[in-house]
Amino acid sequence: MLDNLQKFVHLKRETAEINLDPLQRGGILTPEAREALMEWGDGYSVCDFCAGILDRIKNPPIEDFVHGALPEFLGTDQVRITHGAREGMFAAIHALCEKGDWIVVDGNAHYTTILAAERAGCKIEYVPSSKEPDYAISAEGYADAIERAYEHKGNVSMAVLTYPDGNYGNLADAKAVAGVCHDYSVPVMLNGAYSVGRMPVAARALDADIIVGSGHKSMAASGPVGVIGAADEYANVIFRPSSLKKNKEVELLGCTVRGAPLLTLMASFPQVVERVKRWDDEVDKARWFSAGLEKLGMVQQGDRPHNHDLMFFLAENLYEISKTAKKGRFFLYRDLKERGICGIKPGLTRQFKLSTFGLSREDLGKALAAFEEIIESHKQGAGGKETS
Repeated sequence: MLDNLQKFVHLKRETAEINLDPLQRGGILTPEAREALMEWGDGYSVCDFCAGILDRIKNPPIEDFVHGALPEFLGTDQVRITHGAREGMFAAIHALCEKGDWIVVDGNAHYTTILAAERAGCKIEYVPSSKEPDYAISAEGYADAIERAYEHKGNVSMAVLTYPDGNYGNLADAKAVAGVCHDYSVPVMLNGAYSVGRMPVAARALDADIIVGSGHKSMAASGPVGVIGAADEYANVIFRPSSLKKNKEVELLGCTVRGAPLLTLMASFPQVVERVKRWDDEVDKARWFSAGLEKLGMVQQGDRPHNHDLMFFLAENLYEISKTAKKGRFFLYRDLKERGICGIKPGLTRQFKLSTFGLSREDLGKALAAFEEIIESHKQGAGGKETS
């Protein structure tokens, strides 16, 4: 391999004018973040003035960010920076739960929640979602799941709610879930990977004890980077200092993000604070786009009316086209790409998810027109022959 290293240089990325990928819509860098990326991209670039505690660095102003702006933004007592939402979830579970404890998790949870619990040696009791097309999670389901876990003679030490979930973009009633769990003295953690930085969400207002977010998914940062916030009662355990290494916190392995991801998170933060104030407009755009796709024969799954930019669609009409199209199940990806649109994974036609976050109505109109044009072009090419 060492005789062919040129493949690792001059790396280019294929993209398009309009990107509908839910993983990327909320992570698009601001101009200020792109500037910070170049300025702070070298290795441990933030450590020049570090006295041993990452979040107490004053130049750049990480201390003001972590101990001032972020707790207010997240509605928590304390905050730390992590390498992503999954690392924050693991830190909380590992710190607060004993091996063999039960964790109650919504049935729409991201796989990383499950892996975090498994890595910490915990058992999982699921809160099942309702049947299609809603896939809803109820507060009553948490009560039932906690009761089932107790029947196993185990200790229920945490409940996790994915808010919203990464498949359907459903926003469960987080405050009601927290109320039910607190009736059983079970702390609640919100996985806000698709909410923190996109929409107004404050842990304290939702009665959540812990919240995690993703900088690269939803806070206009270059990843991997995330945040975890917690009420003092739990933060003092999660962020406990080492008894062996002064000034280092055990669950975070001392320091976490030490360069460009953290600085891009900071540089984008003023715009992130402003954009969450326009969340109602983002929801309106999502509903408008969903209605447009449904007129073309696709069916949105999950909450209706929808309350988030991430949406999941069933598209039997596109699946039928894929059976005869020359490009097979890759026709949609390629036809969209030819029209300057990306974000739907190659090979998906029967079902797919997308996001409208941050896109203008003009761009969303172009995307709708592209879907319509693709469907019509394959109708015209049908008639017993493969369509192109």
